Amino acid sequence: MDKKPIYTATKILLSIGLLLLLFLINISIGSVHIPFGDILDALAGGDMAKKSWQTILFQYRIPKAFTALVAGVGLSVSGLQMQSFFRNPLAGPYVLGISSGAGLGVALLILGGSAFGWSLTNSTGNYLSWGIWGVIIAGSAGAILILLLMSFTAWKVRNSATLLIIGLMFGSASGAIVSVLSYFGNAEDLKLFTIWSMGSLGGISGGQLQVFAGVTLLGMIPVLLQIKSYNAMLMGERYAKSMGINVNALRWTMILSTGVMAGSATAFCGPIAFIGIAVPHLARILFRTSDHKALFPATALIGAGFLLVSDAISQLPGFAETLPVNIITSLFGAPLVIWLILKRNFISDF
Repeated sequence: MDKKPIYTATKILLSIGLLLLLFLINISIGSVHIPFGDILDALAGGDMAKKSWQTILFQYRIPKAFTALVAGVGLSVSGLQMQSFFRNPLAGPYVLGISSGAGLGVALLILGGSAFGWSLTNSTGNYLSWGIWGVIIAGSAGAILILLLMSFTAWKVRNSATLLIIGLMFGSASGAIVSVLSYFGNAEDLKLFTIWSMGSLGGISGGQLQVFAGVTLLGMIPVLLQIKSYNAMLMGERYAKSMGINVNALRWTMILSTGVMAGSATAFCGPIAFIGIAVPHLARILFRTSDHKALFPATALIGAGFLLVSDAISQLPGFAETLPVNIITSLFGAPLVIWLILKRNFISDF
């Protein structure tokens, strides 16, 4: 009897349990100390000793933790799709230029304000009521623009490696335009854009979180329908075609899915690096499999957990200050990628 599926199912169940534990740890950490027992009582429907604790828990910490879960799943699954399709261990959401496109949309909105006469903030420096939605819509529009360009390119270019290079060029061009806008932007707008570009999981309301989760769920549908196709792609396009896989259709669904999930994550949370590249490799090492039936749920769980841990560290327990989450993912992600490269020859996986 083949025991591998049982081992894989056991690991996934253990990962779900660990993710729940990380979720509880995440919502128990913050500048205001809340006893862990009170948090468990509140989650069970009880009252907390202080009303302010209830407000902090339900209106700030829990939505932020759910945002980390959704963003972690979207970015990591996007990275796995790209690595499997392009058969390239360095592929990730940034490679197709989709995250850069979202950044370009936000830069045009924020840094273009001084040129066109609008402002997203009031006199106290806080976002106006439409400001947050404006940033989200601008980020999504930028991601969709790059997505459309990539879709047109995918229609003209059949070679996946060429498509990968063109995606890198779209990302470089978007970055150059953002640099020009930054050079001419005023100090206040530049500060606002810099804060957004550092990434943040806070400040997303319940309604915005529902939209974010719904869009990410929509992007997951093509993934669930194409699992067998990704397994075939590991043997190369020719083998996949010989197995009856429509590689061109898979390319389109991959672009749409990664565009929707990575683009929405960047639009709602700002750029978050390394999740898309590092987590799929971590899933391959921990689960010791290349079967996407196990890799997709494993990558989603590890990605969500990785971002929950990064967010908990960014809280700087014991201090009132909070670091941008993108700094934490980069600080831990870069050494992790180096360690993974030294530990294992990834070329053998592709």
